[in-house]
Amino acid sequence: MHPAYSVILFTTTSGAGYGLLALLGFTAATEAALSPVAALISLALALGLITFGLLASTFHLGRPERAWRALSQWRSSWLSREGVLAVATYAPALGLGFLWLTGQETAWLLALVGVLAGVLAVLTVVATGMIYASLKTIRQWNHPLVVPAYLCFALAGGGTLFLMFASFSGVVGLVHWIIPVVGLLLTLLLTLFYWHSIDRQPPDLDAAAATGLSEFGQVRQWESAHTADNYVQREMGYQVARRHAARLRRLTVLGIALSLLFVIVSGLLSGLAAALSALLAALLLFTASLVQRWLFFAQAEHIVNLYYGAQRA
Repeated sequence: MHPAYSVILFTTTSGAGYGLLALLGFTAATEAALSPVAALISLALALGLITFGLLASTFHLGRPERAWRALSQWRSSWLSREGVLAVATYAPALGLGFLWLTGQETAWLLALVGVLAGVLAVLTVVATGMIYASLKTIRQWNHPLVVPAYLCFALAGGGTLFLMFASFSGVVGLVHWIIPVVGLLLTLLLTLFYWHSIDRQPPDLDAAAATGLSEFGQVRQWESAHTADNYVQREMGYQVARRHAARLRRLTVLGIALSLLFVIVSGLLSGLAAALSALLAALLLFTASLVQRWLFFAQAEHIVNLYYGAQRA
């Protein structure tokens, strides 16, 4: 698949934003909660990342002004469900901001609004992953690790930012450090398992299977479908060289590993030094996420390529 930079930005920035929002919501009425000022600033960042990602995703549309129409197909489309959940998440998120801003921090009300914001944030990330995992026409996406990987990247991204704000506000505790460590470890392991799995998974479809003529033996294309490249070939027929893919995978692993290292270092420091270390971890993870998400699209092989001469898909 052709990597669309608008969609890459959407999935990476909104994923980190939803991860941070979920952590803010789930810890709103606990001892792990941030100070009201730090909570408001981190909430603003979370909503900023989410909003930027959602706006970026519209640039992949031919008619961005019609993006609202996607919300109407929530019964059958994961893209539509994602849109509905994304819009719905703003209500409890803004409710949290109102409670922190006005000082009406009743524990049960904070917990109720926070859990609602956290659940909707998690469900939105699940819906984003399901947009790709539900597509049986792309074997690299129709994979059981796609949705968990999206969730782990969101947890790791939100966790590093959560640690940064906790360090800045001077309320950092063991739980603030454990969350990004666990998130980063899971992200690294799931990413490696996912790559290993799709590399071992054989492209088991050919032209005979695609046309339903397998019983008649080998099927080959008589002549090319078009005399020039078309939109489908440009979007669905993108290929990345194996050596480039291997190099980008190493960069992804290095970025996640370095992010984990700086989170560990942050746990050994305090104050501004700890916060800066967590910030660096978040930036490294964001860079690794961009590379991983680019590969996620570039290495996807759509079965429509069989129509254009591909031997296997």
